[in-house]
Amino acid sequence: MAGVPRANVLLGYPADSRLLIVNADDFGMCHGQNLGAIRSITEGLVSSCSLMASTPWCLHAAEFLRRHPDVSFAVHLTIVSEYRHYRWGPLAPPAEVPTLIDEQGYFFGDDRFDHMLTTADIGELEAEFRAQIEAVKALGLEPTHLDTHYGPHEFRDDIFDLVFRLAREYGLAMRAGSPHLVRKLLEQGLPAPEHGVLDSGRIPAEEKAEVLASKLRELPAGLSEWALHPGIATDELRAVMADPRVPGVTGTPEGRQSDFDAAISDEIAQIVADEGIQIIGYRELQRVWQAVR
Repeated sequence: MAGVPRANVLLGYPADSRLLIVNADDFGMCHGQNLGAIRSITEGLVSSCSLMASTPWCLHAAEFLRRHPDVSFAVHLTIVSEYRHYRWGPLAPPAEVPTLIDEQGYFFGDDRFDHMLTTADIGELEAEFRAQIEAVKALGLEPTHLDTHYGPHEFRDDIFDLVFRLAREYGLAMRAGSPHLVRKLLEQGLPAPEHGVLDSGRIPAEEKAEVLASKLRELPAGLSEWALHPGIATDELRAVMADPRVPGVTGTPEGRQSDFDAAISDEIAQIVADEGIQIIGYRELQRVWQAVR
């Protein structure tokens, strides 16, 4: 991104620093997902996580975050409910967000993502996103940033602008992965992962360790982010993921287990050390975002 400030320089690191945020997405989704995220944070390389305020195991995840206030975490703004038999819906009153819910009152599944993205009313999105942020704060938690489940803010400029405005209002950073959106933030002096966000769900489970090891060795100077989905493939997690609406999009129990295995891998940790890669969390980004007004 010629002519644009480098994220590592904005964060106060040398220009040749190789910085990496390792985020555990979908924290709160179910118990097996929570176990994987917690152990990846306490035993592995995960430096940040994303809390889903509307999911059934949010309270369990929130208890961990209350006990570990040093852990940086996002409100994982959620308007998609991707599993057939394990659903969640809005925290705002359903009557106030009719374009965000299906016939049963849940968020649309990922098989109707394009429909939802086209018809979702921006005012209703703001009401729901505010409800989720306020619900997290009501649990006694202070998030460091915002991101979105399935990334709707990457697809509609008005949703990006809404999430950006909420981040600024609440004193938070935000995740952006698309090059034009990252550039938009960097041009304002706001650090963002200039090399994009790697989604681990796109890597086959049997190739995960090898691919991630290779990507670490090739990590460029600047700021990168990995969105891992570390889970423990318990019977519960397998049942939740047994019947996805769109096979291959949400990943598999084996994929989530492979993310966890990589996150706590001694081999991966050794590569990070050998390569001089610095693992950071979103709290460092939040400090700069708060300072830039």
